[in-house]
This record gives sequence, C-alpha cells and structure tokens, in this order.
Amino acid sequence: MPSGADPSHITGPFCRDCLTPATAPRCRACGSPRLLKHPQLHELAIAHVDCDAFYASVEKRDDPSLADKPVIVGGGKRGVVSTCCYIARIHGVRSAMPMFKALAACPDAVVIRPDMEKYGRVGREVRRLMLELTPQVEPLSIDEAFMDLTGTEALHRASPAVSLARFARRVECEIGITLSVGLSGNKFLAKIASDLEKPRGFSVIAPSEAMDFLRDRPVSFIWGVGKATQAQLEREGIRTCGQLQTADEAQLMRRYGVLGRRLARLSRGIDDRVVEPDRETKSISAETTFDADISDFPTLEKTLYSLSEKVSGRLKKEGVGGRIVTLKLKTPDFRQLTRARQIGDPTQLADRIRRAAIDLLRREIDGRRFRLIGVGVSDLEPAERCDPPDLVDRDAEKRAKAERAMDQLRGKFGGRAVELGIAYRPDVTEEATPQRDRPMPQRRDNADKPVGGRR
Repeated sequence: MPSGADPSHITGPFCRDCLTPATAPRCRACGSPRLLKHPQLHELAIAHVDCDAFYASVEKRDDPSLADKPVIVGGGKRGVVSTCCYIARIHGVRSAMPMFKALAACPDAVVIRPDMEKYGRVGREVRRLMLELTPQVEPLSIDEAFMDLTGTEALHRASPAVSLARFARRVECEIGITLSVGLSGNKFLAKIASDLEKPRGFSVIAPSEAMDFLRDRPVSFIWGVGKATQAQLEREGIRTCGQLQTADEAQLMRRYGVLGRRLARLSRGIDDRVVEPDRETKSISAETTFDADISDFPTLEKTLYSLSEKVSGRLKKEGVGGRIVTLKLKTPDFRQLTRARQIGDPTQLADRIRRAAIDLLRREIDGRRFRLIGVGVSDLEPAERCDPPDLVDRDAEKRAKAERAMDQLRGKFGGRAVELGIAYRPDVTEEATPQRDRPMPQRRDNADKPVGGRR
C-alpha cells in the first residue's frame, strides 16, 4: 500500500493491487487495471475464498522451473487428475479426468504425485490468515472456505471488501499462491462469484441483482443440481434458472420435495444458510488406484495395511476416531462398491481399521478385478472416547500398545522410521483426505455387525 494510504478512507472503487482509491480505467498509483467497482461493494460481508489450482500452484511455487509448463497433479496412467494448472486447462485437462485422457490432451504435461501432507500445511497457513480477519470461517475443503466478515469494520479499519483484497495480497506475498474471492450477501451467491474471474479473481454479486444475473443461467448453476436432476428438469421443459424463478414454489415442492424449495429459492438468489465455523469433518479416508487391475487377495490386503496407516495417522493428528469403517472398491468399468461395518468402540488405531476393512474385503473376493481400493472411517468422536481397553481380547491391547510405541518412534525419527513388514507398497497413487460433504453411512447396528447388505 502506498505510504499514507488509509484503507478506512476507501468508500468507493479501489485498486486491488495497492488498495488505493481509483476510478479511472487504471490505478493512477501503480498502473494496475485490477480495480474493484460495485454500487454495494462496501456493504456486503459474506465471502467465498477459493485457492487457484491449489495443488498445482503449490508445486509451481516450490519449483520455479515449472512456472510456464502445464502441470498435472495426480496418479499414474491408471489414476485421475487431482488438479491441474491453468496452462493444462487450456489443453482441455480437467479435475477428475482419467490420467490417460489428460495425457492424451496434453502430452507435454509434467505429472506430479500428490503430496497431501505438504498441501495440508499450506492450507493451514491460508486458514490462519483467514482467522486473523474473522472467527467466522467455514472450511469446505483444504483450499476453500466461506467467511462472514460482518461487524469487522471497526477491528480492521476497513470494509470487508478492502479487508479481503488485503488478505488476498498477503496470501500471494507471504505464502506464494493465489486465490479468488466471491463477495455477496449470502453463501450461494458468494460461491458463484468466486468462480467468475479465476485465477486471481474478485467478483461481487449483490442479492438485489441475483434475479437478473441468474435468469439465463442453466439449472446446473444451482447448488445441489447434478446431472440426474438436470436431466429430470429438462424432461419437464425446465432448462434455465429463469424458468424456475417463474414457477410456483408450492408446485415445485410437491413435485421435488425439499429439493423443490431449494430450486425455487436459489434460482432467485435466496439463501438463508449461515456461515458455520464449527463445521466438523464427517470422515477421513485414503484410496489407491493401481497401475493394473488386481484380483488377488494378498496384494489387496497389503495395500489396505498401508491405507489404514494413513487414515489412522490423520485421525490421530486431528484428535478424533470413528465407529464406522468403510471399504471402497472400483471395478475396471468404473463401477464403485462400498461396504461398511460399525465396530464396538470408536477407534484411531490402524490395527482395528485394517482388520475391519480386510474382513469386508474377504466377502468381495470372487475373481473380480479392481482398479481402486480405499478405506475410510466415519461417525467421528473425540480421541478421549476412543479405544478403551479390551477386556476380552488381550492380544488387542498388546497390539494397541505396540502401535502407540511405533507412533512415538515415528514422531521422534520420522514417519518412515518404523513400518510393518506386511505393508508392502505397490506402485500406486495414494491420497488421504478429509471428506466434509459426503458423510459415510450413519446407521448404527450391533457392534461388529455389517452396515448395509451386499450388492
């Protein structure tokens, strides 16, 4: 910020790069064309912040030689794209695209295996700067969050818009990555706004202009409308948000239930959800995509050992444990199978997680081949409620003590200091991530009784 500039004096358009009041096409102080202008710019306080191509941006930050190259973060030829930089996107690469398709579209891309521990560290650095602005931060994932800056003007001596622009500059200068900001009066519109001008975007949508803004947008623009719902609406002749705006809300509710009310309200830009800073992680999971389809039990079993260690590590780090262990399998035709089991007491222990997962796996081994395997833990509870002494299985208590001793050694000498001999790691793509928006099955049956039937 130029010497003498005072953000508390900014009441109109301003430069995002130097925070100087500006009305001309370019900032007179620094020459930047990135000016923020909106009639309600300094009245809105709900924001959605989303890091730009997060994993790829972190990799480019750490290796400047990648700056002008297409970068894909993901698995081997059998994996999928976790994320990619904007250069790769120009070639048609997209997140969740099978890796072989991504490399066909962009054969010169540099492919980097995900380093979730590193991305987690960077994500926490960004979150720390968010919390310096407001305690009202609702994380959606490792690289995005909602923020409510209502009432922070006196603290920061600036409007929420100015504080957010200053925050974006800090992230870029201090952490070395970029992000995009959407500012509005509610979460739905803020989320839409953050996607409008990526990367390094800052867009504003006031609720008063939502009807006009959304009128010609496809129904898929609405949160919660996936391909199936979109197809159902199209069969009934509804393709745009404008058509939903003119529909009767009661009729939509009779036809679509709770979804009908959401369609009616969000199509008009109405969203009364509040920013929830205490939103909890629903589950923690890890999965692996193999370089070749696998059907034999020993190889799959060994992979589950490694994945269970990863999940256990995350549970211990976050101070939680879970009652439900879920096995995930994917066949060569991309059909996904999930099997879940509720155990007696919530656990953090890799030993209990892998034993439950392996028992579920035994039931699925029938000659079928699998391209992916994963394990997750849900129905989370605080660590102090986890893994009480087992008065029946004395060997279980011995295994628990041994695992805790291994954890201490790993904490002192590094994560690879001690490993189980059986945890052979094949050439796979591994990723451990908290799942916040897709809770695992919550049905509670008797201890160690499978949850859900076979499919």
